[in-house]
Amino acid sequence: MKFAAVASALLLAGSAVAAPNTLKRREANEKRVAASRLRQTNPPAYIEGAKTNNSNVEYSTNWAGAVLIGTGYTSVTGTFTVPTPTTSGSGSAWVGIDGDTCGTAILQTGIDWTKSGSSITYDAWYEWYPDYAYDFSGITLSAGDSITVTVTATSKTSGTATVKNNTTGKSVSHTFSGGVQGSLCEYNAEWIVEDYSSGGSLVSFADFGTVTFTGASAVKSGTTVGVTGSTIIDMESQSGTVLTNCGTTGTSSVYCTYV
Repeated sequence: MKFAAVASALLLAGSAVAAPNTLKRREANEKRVAASRLRQTNPPAYIEGAKTNNSNVEYSTNWAGAVLIGTGYTSVTGTFTVPTPTTSGSGSAWVGIDGDTCGTAILQTGIDWTKSGSSITYDAWYEWYPDYAYDFSGITLSAGDSITVTVTATSKTSGTATVKNNTTGKSVSHTFSGGVQGSLCEYNAEWIVEDYSSGGSLVSFADFGTVTFTGASAVKSGTTVGVTGSTIIDMESQSGTVLTNCGTTGTSSVYCTYV
């Protein structure tokens, strides 16, 4: 009885000590999850009547890059070099399925960059819009690393998102197995540089230099296709300043340069 009483007392004491720490961990995790959910891609916000002499380019306040429009797109991939932003702000590079002419969902994956003072940070993430983006763990990114990003839809409500750091050899992947918030149309394949949203508004867009997606391809109705015939999107600020110069080179390269 004496041993049981002592053990019980020790157990209660241990619980009293552990509870605050457990609560702190739970609160920290909830804050981390809440913070990660602030980052979100939105469909392109096209600008009607944008000032341009190039009739082959669409203008948007948040997307820049190339989009294939059709039916049956089930996979998109591309490789690019992690850029070094030179002005304060953020940005993103990703590949995706849908979001342009399909408004119900986007399956996408890519990386973000943020420059604050002399510090530059990078994150790899996956997203099934209209849900928010979630950061991958277990992968590090540095300026100059070669990154391959791939999304594959196994159905209109399931698929995979993969980011591979070719420089370090590390690869991470997330599988969506249904239960997502929107269904894909499989109308679009995309290679995009984005001014993404955080807390409901666009982040300050950093000068990212140039991002070039090489080995850019998509699977359309079971056949691999290149970027030929893509719609080009350039980014224009709400004040009317054109921020990017994007285009395609050959059949498998998409470039975007900050101007």
